[in-house]
Amino acid sequence: MTYPSVPEDLALHGVRVLGFPTASRVAARYGLDADAVQEALLDFEARGWVRRSSFAGSSGWSLSDAGRAENERRLARELDRAGAREAVTSAHTAFVPLNRRFGKACTDWQIRPSRTDRMASNDHTDWPWDERVLRTLASVGTSFAELCGRLSECLARFDGYADRYSSALQKVDLGQRVWIDGHDRDSCHMLWVQFHEDLLATLGIPRGSDI
Repeated sequence: MTYPSVPEDLALHGVRVLGFPTASRVAARYGLDADAVQEALLDFEARGWVRRSSFAGSSGWSLSDAGRAENERRLARELDRAGAREAVTSAHTAFVPLNRRFGKACTDWQIRPSRTDRMASNDHTDWPWDERVLRTLASVGTSFAELCGRLSECLARFDGYADRYSSALQKVDLGQRVWIDGHDRDSCHMLWVQFHEDLLATLGIPRGSDI
């Protein structure tokens, strides 16, 4: 049976995973009441775990170092209570090579080496090149869905990643290529980054150590 996270834990975790979100965005991601999330974040702010700030016309929440430590403490407790440590560790092991494939596909989408410049930007005029990237993203998405399915059977908060990735790919297939790596939406790349951060935080693994 899947283990449901405590709403307050999700409020704190959502700030880390989503990166500078509003309370309403955290609430929407996990199906929580927005007012309850806002109240929890204000309480966390008083404890020094989160801070609210504004940047380039937008505002959101971020974790302090103390907040990151508290988030990881809560996740470790949840992992043990759910009895899911072995399953999540196994999922992370399977994710590492998948992450390399995804990373290369994203690089190839952005860069198309030429005879004179190995770091030339991809101008998307080479259709076979782009189609190969898109096929890789679709193939990776299939494996990603299987991985997310295994995880969500243990921890409910991992549910939703695969569906959002699939939804982004569908928009890409309709010609909206910004859904591959756009930073202002739940693009394939942004969802991938969030999922990776979720795994790292859950297992207490430092970012960059599993590349």
